[in-house]
Amino acid sequence: MNTLDFTNIKAVAFDIDGTIYRTWKFNIRMPVYFFSHGIFFLKYGLVRNIMHKSEATDEFVKVQAQHMAKKLHCSPEEAEKRLDKVIYKGLEKKFVHIKPCKGVVNLIKRLKESGYKIAVLSDFPPEQKGDIWGIRDLCDVVLGSEEAGALKPASIPFLKLADKLALSPEEILYVGNNFKYDIVGAKNVGMKAAWLVLPSLFKGGKKAKFADFTFSHYCQLEEAIFKDREHKTDTSSE
Repeated sequence: MNTLDFTNIKAVAFDIDGTIYRTWKFNIRMPVYFFSHGIFFLKYGLVRNIMHKSEATDEFVKVQAQHMAKKLHCSPEEAEKRLDKVIYKGLEKKFVHIKPCKGVVNLIKRLKESGYKIAVLSDFPPEQKGDIWGIRDLCDVVLGSEEAGALKPASIPFLKLADKLALSPEEILYVGNNFKYDIVGAKNVGMKAAWLVLPSLFKGGKKAKFADFTFSHYCQLEEAIFKDREHKTDTSSE
C-alpha cells in the first residue's frame, strides 16, 4: 500500500533538481547551451559518475577539478575555473524563469506553520538557485552535497543534514525524484523517503517498495502527510 507513516517525523527535507522543479523545465532551456559546450558536458558527466562513487572529502571541489583536468588535458586550476564558468555560474541564469512544481511552495509553508523543520539537500550548490523559489528563508538547513564532501547516495550528506537539524535520521522525511540517489541514499541512513515520479509513470502503477510513499503531484503528498497527522491527533485525544 502507498501509505505514509508520519509517526515521529519532525523535519521534511527536499532535493532541488527534479524535485522542487521538474527536470524537463530545465532541459528545454539547455539545447543551445549544451551544444556550445557539448564535449565539456560529456566529460563532466563522466567525472560526476566518479564523484558519486568516491569517498567523502573536505576537498571536494579540488578533487573534482583534478578528475576533470585529466579529461580535459589541462591543469587542475584551469579545470576548476572552467567548471565554475560553465557549470556553476553558467547555469545560474537557466533557473531564473523556471517555475517550481505546483503545490510544493504551499506544502513547505504549511509544514513550517505546523511546526516541522524544513531542509534542502542538493547535489549542486543550492545558492545556484537564488532564493530557491522563495523557500530559502523557510529552511532551517540548506546544504549542498558538495559542501558535505560527497554526492548522494553516499551516507555523509544525509547524516550531515540530520546533524545540522539536530535530529536523528529516523525523524526526517526526505523527498526526492531520483530513486538511486535520493530514495536509496535516504533509506540507507534510516530516513523515511517520498519518491516524486512523473504523472505518466504514476498512472502506470510505478511504485517502489523501498520508498515509503510514491507520488506524482504535491497535493498527494500533502494529503498523505496531514491526513496521517490529523488521524493521530484524533486518536491521541480519545
